[in-house]
Amino acid sequence: MDRIWTKHYPDGIPAEVNIDEHASLKEIFEKTCARHGERTAFSNMGARMSFGQLDEATRNFAAYLQQELGLTKGDRLAIMMPNLLQYPVVMFGALRAGLTVVNCNPLYTARELEHQLKDSGASAIVVLENFATTLQEVLPRTPVKTVITTQVGDLLPGLKGLITNLVVKHVKKMVPAWQIDGAVPLPAALAAGRRHALAPVALSHDDVAFLQYTGGTTGVAKGAVLTHRNMVANLQQASAWVAINMIEGSEVMVIPLPLYHILSLTVSLIFFKLGSHIVLITNPRDLPAMIKELGKVQFTAILGVNTLFHALLNAPGFAEVAGRSLKLAFAGGMAVQQTVAKKWEALTGAPLIEGYGLTETSPVVTGNPLDIKQWTGTIGLPVPSTDLAILDDTGNEMPVGEVGELCVRGPQVMRGYWNRPQETEQAFINGWFRTGDMGFMDERGYFKITDRKKDMILVSGFNVYPNEIEDIVMMHAGVMEVAAIGAPDERSGEVVKIVVVPKDPGLTEEALIAHCREHLTGYKVPKLVQFRTEPLPKTNIGKVLRRMLREPSASARPGNK
Repeated sequence: MDRIWTKHYPDGIPAEVNIDEHASLKEIFEKTCARHGERTAFSNMGARMSFGQLDEATRNFAAYLQQELGLTKGDRLAIMMPNLLQYPVVMFGALRAGLTVVNCNPLYTARELEHQLKDSGASAIVVLENFATTLQEVLPRTPVKTVITTQVGDLLPGLKGLITNLVVKHVKKMVPAWQIDGAVPLPAALAAGRRHALAPVALSHDDVAFLQYTGGTTGVAKGAVLTHRNMVANLQQASAWVAINMIEGSEVMVIPLPLYHILSLTVSLIFFKLGSHIVLITNPRDLPAMIKELGKVQFTAILGVNTLFHALLNAPGFAEVAGRSLKLAFAGGMAVQQTVAKKWEALTGAPLIEGYGLTETSPVVTGNPLDIKQWTGTIGLPVPSTDLAILDDTGNEMPVGEVGELCVRGPQVMRGYWNRPQETEQAFINGWFRTGDMGFMDERGYFKITDRKKDMILVSGFNVYPNEIEDIVMMHAGVMEVAAIGAPDERSGEVVKIVVVPKDPGLTEEALIAHCREHLTGYKVPKLVQFRTEPLPKTNIGKVLRRMLREPSASARPGNK
């Protein structure tokens, strides 16, 4: 196919990248640590860990996994914790031992955790003890043989770590009672590993780096098999994309989204490869604490989703730390609303760089060029070595400007779903991975998402895309949050319904509908408006869960009127 988008790449970005430059993430890790030694690799809660210290800690953990637990290449290790210094230690340690990492959301219910541990066949798990009670409930029904526990302050220095653990457990009472016989504290595992040699492990592109679970909000979660080839390719692609603005060994990247999510995971790996200082935010919902952390560093880049950027813009104190040294703000996970993008640019002087990806694509597929002067309203151009097409339901390519399903080919596309051959086959059409997202390509090769297939609203035969409605509603000064969903209607099949969290308590349904009529054609104007006082339901990275708002019980929840 004709990659017309490469003609619009900024100078210096290649059409193809060399994915054979590195055999594995393990190789990238070891080379990066050797190159950057004493520089800060990660920081969290005011504590810093250099590349050299990380190299030593991961070596010890890898040796423990090999020599004490007897785990071998290809065995699965689950990780269940928020963003702490322990996360990169455990993750890179597992990769150095040749294991496959299974990232688990620490807020999983017992049912969800049991499914993922059984489905992945995880032999061991590292869990923050705050969530050990959930693991305790399901452990006998899983293949997990070894449980390694950690406390929030375990890798904080000296007295600070001890005090943090005491406060978390006994003052804030954030650790429910748990009892898992034979559980090994992470500090003890690291100490034991220090006594052993690390056996060399040869890894290639074909070995599996991550089982990354997806689809839990719409059905049974499936494990996307992400090989070292997939991950190395995406790091090469994304590194080439950011190289024109980022200086190796000089950047400070803020990661407030959880590392167990593929977007945050890969972005952190991209900046790790660049020798950057990565600031891990444990709880981005605590905006005052996050802003305090931001005030301590001259951060040059930040990752977020629309809801986080919106919250920061409305948070006291953020204006004082924003834009001091910021070069780039990366937005993913959900569509960026125009009002948020404009306010962000005005406050920080840096545009929101919106991109697109999926768990199944490691995840980066497209990105806006880093030299844009303002938000484009698109997901940008496909990154190097990537083909992206708009196909109809039978696999035929749609003309420029026509809406169809975005389909991807490239070295970052997963091998398939773990132990699910039928679902793997259904995910592809003529060699293209079917994203399930609807969109179109313009004449320059820029792509725009209109919506998920399942979220599309059909009004009298016309397609209505919730993102468009939400973008218009958010332009009203009295709106804090909004979600657009379809509601059944006898005459038109469906009508547009908006669920609104108002910023202005005096906001009325009539005012909102009048506002929408100014900007939307008749069939797109909301016919139903529901106000609620509590925030909209979201995933852990901030995506609004429209599905929950469509459930019959949603209208009966407290705060609705």
